Amino acid sequence: MPKYTCERCLKEFSQKSHYTKHQNKKLPCQDNKGKIEEVVENIIINKKLISNNTEFNMINNMEISHSQQKETDILTSNTFYVGDNIELLKNVKTNSINLIYFDPPYNTGRNFFNFDDRFKSVDDYITFIKERIKECFRCLKPCGNILIHIEPRILHYFRIICDDIFGINNFKNEIIWQTGGNAKNLYQLNRFHDTIIVYSKKGKGKCVFNPLYFPYDDEYRKKSNVKFCEIHKKEYVTTALHNSQPEVNPRLNLRYEWKGNKKQWYVTNEKMIKLDKDNRLCYNKSNIPRIKRFLDEMDGIPLRDIWCDIKNTQSGEKLKYATQKPVKLLERIVKLYSNEGDVCMDIFAGSGTLGRACINEKRKYLLMDINPDGKIIFDKSIIE
Repeated sequence: MPKYTCERCLKEFSQKSHYTKHQNKKLPCQDNKGKIEEVVENIIINKKLISNNTEFNMINNMEISHSQQKETDILTSNTFYVGDNIELLKNVKTNSINLIYFDPPYNTGRNFFNFDDRFKSVDDYITFIKERIKECFRCLKPCGNILIHIEPRILHYFRIICDDIFGINNFKNEIIWQTGGNAKNLYQLNRFHDTIIVYSKKGKGKCVFNPLYFPYDDEYRKKSNVKFCEIHKKEYVTTALHNSQPEVNPRLNLRYEWKGNKKQWYVTNEKMIKLDKDNRLCYNKSNIPRIKRFLDEMDGIPLRDIWCDIKNTQSGEKLKYATQKPVKLLERIVKLYSNEGDVCMDIFAGSGTLGRACINEKRKYLLMDINPDGKIIFDKSIIE
């Protein structure tokens, strides 16, 4: 069947009548051909700018199998590559990436830059996603993590795909990020969040995870009944010293009587005597001791899986890129799931927010996107 292509916007039509109707529209279509020519011209003019810290790489139609991969074919870190990520991924060394941030198209039916986010069917979309997650799994180090940023509407597809590829026991977290928004909806509840699911390659306890803590605030002090110790001049909370279910884990060496209460304690008798001597014990109405835990000896309030403290992209950091995420969000992710010097990869990099987060947190980055505008925006942002 012949195809008819608009010379201005490069859109293809299978029927001549549709092509003619498109040509005769009152409002002219977008000049994508001119835009592409302008981008190429800007790349040439701004070659010095674009090459700052990175090497411009346009890779098309690569057909290199993993068995034929040469050392010169391996993609290098601290680089933003432009091209089809499924082809670029074939040139990422196996077991070489510490962290992957995966923020794919959501099959919204909209057109974003050089990518048409419309798939013919759900099966096509699932195939598109699955083949890329498989490649990401190969690229991850055994201690690596992948964080997939999606909307709730398509969450179930990704859980099934990742349970199959990574294993259901390697699921770590479902993070709820409150994005905000005030749009009214008369037919359903407004969506107020995105979802980020976390999978590790080797399971809990075997992959990188760095807990984060917040300082104690007034809300915590109120809920936790924080008190002030006049002897030590410090704020403290109290926690139990005895096991309320000793039959679950009987420890005869920790079962003894303390001031008329015979229980299974969490500390030895010698430790209990020392705590009492140091004025670290207080007693409830039943004369059962509890330990004073001073706030300045504790880590802080642990970060949990609902994030309400990071607002969507602030006006001061907007780079005129529709799907841009806030730098603070990506900084938190790389701090949680990677260490300094690690390589973090984003195969749907957009304007390169992960790259900026990695620079700020002393990590290496490997970015990919099909849209060359994203690389231009990223290169400008890291030198301003």
